[in-house]
Amino acid sequence: MRAAAFSSLRNRPLRWLAALLLTSVSLAFAQPDSEPQLESAYLVNFLKYVEWPASNRNTATICLFGRDTLGPYLSNHEGRVIGGKELRIRRVSSPDDMQHCQLLYIPDVEEARIGAVLRWIQGMPILAASNADGFARSGGGIELLRTGGRVQFIVNADTLARHGLTPSSQMMRLANRVIGGER
Repeated sequence: MRAAAFSSLRNRPLRWLAALLLTSVSLAFAQPDSEPQLESAYLVNFLKYVEWPASNRNTATICLFGRDTLGPYLSNHEGRVIGGKELRIRRVSSPDDMQHCQLLYIPDVEEARIGAVLRWIQGMPILAASNADGFARSGGGIELLRTGGRVQFIVNADTLARHGLTPSSQMMRLANRVIGGER
């Protein structure tokens, strides 16, 4: 009995190593991140590369408008510190809900209401982003583009300026296209 117990203990590191290797191999061959995961990561990173007017807020809030398409992916980021501020995720549905937002995401499934939502936030220091086709041309701040499993973005520099937001030069260089302003 003692020999069996010793053998089990002796093989434990080997079992652990085998499990670790199997996990590593399965992760290496896993499917690439989904587009919603990539879009969520972009939204979080936009908070790092845009400067908002001075504020005494201790949180950075991403607001999700309408039918939620990214909430499950963004929830993994909630509570992290971004630019010295704790990240919060909120769902919003009316103009009264917008006052605490730094970034407002409007999914393409809400395309019919984009114009109204952009009017609600006029003059507010809110970065509006969407994956709806033509969003940046219609006055949105950042349009996420899906091309061949990749996510890129268009920046409407004029819209950001009207909202008192300053994108970093690094962000502007990484943009697929910049509308207005200088690149």
